[in-house]
Amino acid sequence: MNNKMNNTEKKKKFHLGKIIVQFITEKRLFIILLVVGLCAVSGLCFFNVATRETVASFSIDEFEIGMIADRNIIADKSLPPDIDNPVAIEQGEKIIKKGFPITEEGFNKLKKIAESPIYMDYRAFANSILYLLLLAVIWCLLYASPTLGRTIEFKEALIEVIFFLLTYGLAIYGRKSPVFAASYYLPIILPSAFCIFLVAILFGQLSAYFFAFLLALGVFNASNYDIIPALFTLVTSIAATRIVRNIYRRIDMVFVSLLLSVMNVVFVVLVKVMFNSDLTELLPLFAGLAFNGFISGILALGFLTPLELLLNTASVFRLMDLSDLNNPLMRRMLLTASGTYNHSMMVATLAENACRVIGANPLVARVGAYYHDIGKMDQAEYFVENQQTGINKHNDINPSLSVSVIRSHVKKGVEKAVQMRLPKQIVDIISEHHGNSLIAYFYGEAKKKDPSVAPEDFSYTGTPPTTKESAVVMLADTVEAACRTLENPTMPRLDKFIQQLLNGKVEHHQLDNCPLTFRDITLIKESFVQLLGGYYHNRIEYPDQKDPDTVKSEKNDHADADKEEDTLGDKTMEEVRNNV
Repeated sequence: MNNKMNNTEKKKKFHLGKIIVQFITEKRLFIILLVVGLCAVSGLCFFNVATRETVASFSIDEFEIGMIADRNIIADKSLPPDIDNPVAIEQGEKIIKKGFPITEEGFNKLKKIAESPIYMDYRAFANSILYLLLLAVIWCLLYASPTLGRTIEFKEALIEVIFFLLTYGLAIYGRKSPVFAASYYLPIILPSAFCIFLVAILFGQLSAYFFAFLLALGVFNASNYDIIPALFTLVTSIAATRIVRNIYRRIDMVFVSLLLSVMNVVFVVLVKVMFNSDLTELLPLFAGLAFNGFISGILALGFLTPLELLLNTASVFRLMDLSDLNNPLMRRMLLTASGTYNHSMMVATLAENACRVIGANPLVARVGAYYHDIGKMDQAEYFVENQQTGINKHNDINPSLSVSVIRSHVKKGVEKAVQMRLPKQIVDIISEHHGNSLIAYFYGEAKKKDPSVAPEDFSYTGTPPTTKESAVVMLADTVEAACRTLENPTMPRLDKFIQQLLNGKVEHHQLDNCPLTFRDITLIKESFVQLLGGYYHNRIEYPDQKDPDTVKSEKNDHADADKEEDTLGDKTMEEVRNNV
């Protein structure tokens, strides 16, 4: 019995060890980044503490001659007299005594200790390291998949670590500079708004909000726990995140910069009033903070394009560039696969509107829909939307080969997208827009010839959608294609038919990996019905409108008259009369 228990415990330990090893292997880049980042910020922290005038973890500014000491301070090391401080200090000497006034000699000795490079306040350094370790833990919790709502990419973590080190280092430098040492002047050199602009545009609003909170905590530590710079960093970062939320043009960044400049000035006025601070000499402070807000937006605009290309992110500006239908790929699709092009336009309209209704990213869905079928261009004639009436290439080949051609467009589309360096979100939509669903028509044709065929051989080889945008594009693609075959597409018939299509996707587990709820699916259906109902609405018949076949028949009946008119067409009226 004991042997069985020991074996069970060994298996559990082995399994746990295996999980740990697998986690370290998968997250090794993040772990290395975390270690390097902590080492770098610890170095900055060491410099900050080593150059700070403190005595036993207390600033020299807290002491003055004549005040009653509230603590005992004993010298840890001996210091000889020098030119600047001619007093001598012996190891173990009591510099000040609790409950007694601080003498001039005692204060000079305190100042000598504070300015001495051999006196390192290790307690203050240890406190800062513990603070930064706690900050790292908070960072990991905020950017975990359940909290962030997605898996963070290494490039995002790398950029944020670099931005954090930049802001932390400048806060330390500013605190030691005589120009920016004051609480209200330190924010002038902090690049927090610049960093937040880039994080918000490149990686999204939620990531920027989390980073704003972490950046404020970092500035709080770097500024010797001064609340004013930390509060300024938090408020301006949140404001910067908010005001770039609905911009779609690069030129808008100029207006955003001006708006942030005004907000910086308003914020410092409010804080000075709240803290009852001195309101004199405000002009240099206002000018500095306004310049900080303006230059942050302008620098972010300048760095944005190279970072977009280097990191290959789906920023709003990059997506707007990709949504330009005049680019060479979309023009080629229009010429070589016009049916696919029109289908993609309709899918984009459906997906964009549905994403807007459920709170997903409509721009990602629209661009993903534009490019989701780019793999069809090389063999456009094999897809029904590009075929002429009565001409079907699949009539000449067996169903197995037809399926190979049909599902190859997903792989080819992904290859083209990678070659074009499209953002990962768009590549994922291309690879997931059919999931691993069954190609029902050719499976049915093959089953007529061989009842033993396996459904797996007639299914797409991709993975089901993992994001809301990808799932919406899949549903829009299915609905748009299927509704073309619906006879008499009235609103009630469209509603019922689309509901059947969506139910089919749910039943075949194509929506299991994405965060869509049943409420989202209902809203998506209503959005599809509304748009398609308007697209397929009935039109009145004009009084003089004729059937094209009837018009063709009438033209044949009057063919002789037309020929006669053609013979007379080049003659004048006088020539006709003479001939008569």
